[in-house]
Amino acid sequence: MSKKIALIIATYFGLGLSPKAPGTVGSIGTIPLAFALAYFFGAYGIIIAAVPIAIIGIYATDVLIRDQEEKDPGKVVIDEVVGQLLAFLFVADGLYHNTQNWWLYLVGLAAFRFFDICKMGPVKWFDSKMKNAVGVMMDDVCAGLMAALVVWGVQTYVAAMN
Repeated sequence: MSKKIALIIATYFGLGLSPKAPGTVGSIGTIPLAFALAYFFGAYGIIIAAVPIAIIGIYATDVLIRDQEEKDPGKVVIDEVVGQLLAFLFVADGLYHNTQNWWLYLVGLAAFRFFDICKMGPVKWFDSKMKNAVGVMMDDVCAGLMAALVVWGVQTYVAAMN
């Protein structure tokens, strides 16, 4: 893979090149993809997209960071794409052909950004111990799964209150 193609993939078509908060910009840019996947395919859509994006993202990230001292540059946001998608994994079947629960996308965005920024538990471990492309991806995978539990919990709570 050329560095130019790797840059396009790793920056999620340039969103990671944002001068301010590239991770948040990449996460926000993932919401339309998450909506389309969940709306048309449910949880299967999230998984079927997240796995190959993660694999291709690890490869593209490796191409970019191989010769760099910084192993998790801010411009690499393909990991945020995967983590943000995973934040909707446990509620995606409830979002299938459903626009009434649109607010769950806001909850998922906030929860994912919280766990990605705070870096607690397994997120911190992958971020601090694995200084390679797999570590770059896996800290966001963990943040996404932690956010998925929060989104599922909020959805469950709101459903119980109705």
